[in-house]
Amino acid sequence: GRKDGVLRGGGFAAPTNPTPHPFPMRGELLRKSRLGQRGGEGVSGRAAFGRPPRHFPLRARNATGRSFCGIIPPMSRLSFSRVFLPSTTSTNDVARDLAARGAPEGTVVVADYQTAGRGRMGRRWLAPPGTALLCSILFRPDAPAHRTTDLTTIVALAAADAIQQTAGLTVMLKWPNDLVVVRPDGWRKLGGLLTETGLSADRLEYAVVGIGINVNIPTEALPNLSPDATSILAETGQGTDRNLLLERMLEGVATRYERWQMGERPHAEWAARLATLGQPVRVVTAESELQGIAERVDEDGALLLRTPDGVLHRVCAGDVLRAH
Repeated sequence: GRKDGVLRGGGFAAPTNPTPHPFPMRGELLRKSRLGQRGGEGVSGRAAFGRPPRHFPLRARNATGRSFCGIIPPMSRLSFSRVFLPSTTSTNDVARDLAARGAPEGTVVVADYQTAGRGRMGRRWLAPPGTALLCSILFRPDAPAHRTTDLTTIVALAAADAIQQTAGLTVMLKWPNDLVVVRPDGWRKLGGLLTETGLSADRLEYAVVGIGINVNIPTEALPNLSPDATSILAETGQGTDRNLLLERMLEGVATRYERWQMGERPHAEWAARLATLGQPVRVVTAESELQGIAERVDEDGALLLRTPDGVLHRVCAGDVLRAH
């Protein structure tokens, strides 16, 4: 059976007593849910699978440090249930399976190693065991399908901030969904995101946002992953606690998701963090290849590219490379 455990710095510590499955079948009870073990609120209680409960009991600390209990409404701060796996095919596969079985919003699947990790357009995502942050977050928003890109953006921004806070490394975003370090000779890929959804008509039943971040991969191992790959270790020369990085990222996700539920979209912040904008780029799509200046992104996340003939092209999907 699968084992739950805790990431300890560069490695994974499995529990003494493994559980047969991280989540029970529909109709049973999720017994424990926690948010932000570092300095955040702790949410504990019981929630039936299937339809989410209207309210969750809240345990937090007030200014005096004493615990108090209260009630938070459904559209309040996101709480997380973490599932740690030593190895799996793909955290997105596990999260989608759990979503189909009724797992609640805020389920986070984390793996120390993926045997079949993947990125956009069916590409493989490779990382040596114990060196990367590999996780998927389950969302169940009351939102139309075309707002899926907002969820990807929320996680990307939270990840970039968490890397800055944890390792002191400035990270930018590359359209549509990469974390990059900007160097004079180009962009170096630090991580990427892949979002997959379940739909009911034109609305989201769930969205799974998967993210992989190269954390403690040594410089000599990077060429085996990708010609433009980098890692936090390669950029800073220092190892990074993946557990701490995960918790800070989840704190950022919870904060932005709460604001998004209140109507604040992440578009402006995302656009300001895009290294792509204002740059001469080459965009390779399934149908064609375009070259020009990446001018801006629209409200739906499409890239607006102006080619040398003055025509403005709207690109919804593709690979972006710096043009020389």
